[in-house]
Amino acid sequence: MEAYLLDWASLLVRWLHLITGIAWIGASFYFVWLDNHLEPANPPRKGVAGEIWSVHGGGFYNQQKYLVAPDTLPTTLHWFKWEAYWTWISGFTLLLIVYYARADAMLIDKSVADLSSWGAIGISLGVLLLGLVVYEGLCRSPLGDNGLALGLVGFALIVLLAWGLTHVFSGRGAYMEVGVVLGTIMVANVAHIIIPGQRRMVASMIAGKEPDSRDGLRAKQRSVHNNYMTLPVVFIMISSHYPMTYGDPHAWLVLAVIFLAGALIRHFFNLRHKGRTVPLLPAAGVALLAALAVWLAPSLDPAAARGDQVTFAQVDKVFQGRCVACHSKQPTQPGFVQPPAGIILESPDRIKQLADRINQQVAVAKTMPPGNLTGITDEERALVGRWFAQGATVR
Repeated sequence: MEAYLLDWASLLVRWLHLITGIAWIGASFYFVWLDNHLEPANPPRKGVAGEIWSVHGGGFYNQQKYLVAPDTLPTTLHWFKWEAYWTWISGFTLLLIVYYARADAMLIDKSVADLSSWGAIGISLGVLLLGLVVYEGLCRSPLGDNGLALGLVGFALIVLLAWGLTHVFSGRGAYMEVGVVLGTIMVANVAHIIIPGQRRMVASMIAGKEPDSRDGLRAKQRSVHNNYMTLPVVFIMISSHYPMTYGDPHAWLVLAVIFLAGALIRHFFNLRHKGRTVPLLPAAGVALLAALAVWLAPSLDPAAARGDQVTFAQVDKVFQGRCVACHSKQPTQPGFVQPPAGIILESPDRIKQLADRINQQVAVAKTMPPGNLTGITDEERALVGRWFAQGATVR
């Protein structure tokens, strides 16, 4: 019953996480677009840095941006913060439900590091805190005044973080930890820099004082950082469905390439919003992803196909001993009440239909069983690979 309730909690919290994430990312993308499309006010108005006319939903909108703040504070101000807060709250709750409650399967890989569940959770929380401290220190250092240099150093540190985590956690767990660190930095930017700065600006106006323009500049810097981190974080949110990425022996490098491709594509759109079109940027991003797809493509070993014939009885023994505990109508593996992804391996015909996917996850990426819960050996993985190379017969 506990595992069943955890599955329902995971479903509902994941749904909430997706909805609030869409709201936060949508608002972020919109305001970056808005800021980059501002035109000089016509006629010029005091304090107005730019304006834009737009049409949506059958109506016309005229939005203006003040360089610091208007002379008179409006009665109603709309704050954009709860989308970010609830995305993080739901995401961290999901981390607790999926990764911490099942750390032995979702976070730990004994072949990588022999950790206890509490040890892995402690490392995860420590890395999360360290990531925040390092990022904040960089932004407040002299490096924070150079956007390009800060971006390059930040990217290098993310790659280093990914490399380190793949030597501590499972590939899937390492990816998720990187995503949690970045997502926490993003929401901290909102809660610690952007919103407090805006509150100080409003408080200054109420007191009849001139708002400090530095608050606006700091908020703009962190907002831009969040904008560039969005695509990598969204990728990590869906990465658990694609073991060919996190299951590769160089999973950290795969993540680095995807991050770089996402940054190039995001930069293209940011420049395009400002009237500059640089086709080389998305072309380079797509080329990186294409090269990555070629690199990760599984290759059939001709020697395996020519070796001793693997019978279905041999490989089915592996499935029954290592896979069916989870992938059955009624799983017997503790913590599972439904077969993962709805995959059931109790029928030869069903196994034949899923042969390509089984080979990818068991023999190539080696991401199943999760955390190697059932203790599958390298020899058994190789046997599955030879069976697939020889045609995956079940008769």
